[in-house]
Amino acid sequence: MEPTMVTKYKETVAPALKEKFQHQNVHQIPRILKVVLNSSFGKADDRKSATEITMEDMAIITGQRPVPTVAKKAISNFKLREGDTIGARVTLRNRTMWEFLDRFINVAIPTIRDFRGVSYKSFDGSGNYTIGISDHSIFPEIELDKVRRTIGFDITIVTSTSSDEEAREMLSLLGMPFRKAPKKGEDSEVGAAA
Repeated sequence: MEPTMVTKYKETVAPALKEKFQHQNVHQIPRILKVVLNSSFGKADDRKSATEITMEDMAIITGQRPVPTVAKKAISNFKLREGDTIGARVTLRNRTMWEFLDRFINVAIPTIRDFRGVSYKSFDGSGNYTIGISDHSIFPEIELDKVRRTIGFDITIVTSTSSDEEAREMLSLLGMPFRKAPKKGEDSEVGAAA
């Protein structure tokens, strides 16, 4: 059985995008290629336990074992040696990607305290969207009693389009709760997300 978000994309989002942007070919319609989660704990007092905790919690959240990221060069001011583990990364594709996005948009984001929407500006100019999460306990898979360390990470949604406008429209139709773009003359950061 297909994840509900895949069904929603095929039945409502893709036809709406095709009509709005006048795509002649179905392969021109924007789609999500992968979702990348990247966490860095940098200069931790006990780097070994920080690595272990981060890897375990990211595996619980995503359902996939993370890959440790290592320092490319030594930096003496940070007491960092080349090859030290400084973070973890997970790349989700296909079914796991769609299931993660469904949980993230419909379950995790609404539990953020004082939430007023995600930034509509966090696109990279190539149609990819990145959002930072400062506390991983917003995910229902994490038991609050067992949290040993608060983990923050970036979630990057990589799309097949190079247009930020098309990617923003696709994510909006999938249910991403963007803040309203300010009208000309208003301050752009009024009502910022927590």
